[in-house]
Amino acid sequence: MGYSADIANNGAEAIKALELKNYNLIFMDIQMPEMDGLEATRIIRSSSLDRVDPCIPIVAMTAHTLQEDRDMCFKAGMNDFISKPLSSETLSAPLQRWLTKKAPKEK
Repeated sequence: MGYSADIANNGAEAIKALELKNYNLIFMDIQMPEMDGLEATRIIRSSSLDRVDPCIPIVAMTAHTLQEDRDMCFKAGMNDFISKPLSSETLSAPLQRWLTKKAPKEK
């Protein structure tokens, strides 16, 4: 699709990566060790972090697809929601929705 990605193994690593580098979008897994995606999103949205855009689009990624799961993600501050298993079409939709006015960043 022409995009590049960095991988964080948990929410704490994701926050650290955001403090070091600018990103256009975050795919945030909900269940991660050490710090889950919900807590990491709350921290990002708190705007208490230097160099982190608190308005960056965050897309929840989870196998939990009940409406209450979706509501929990949106309440934490996520902008979108995709369910696992993932496919190129599943990933493509939020990229088009949230990055249509931005070209992929060169890394």
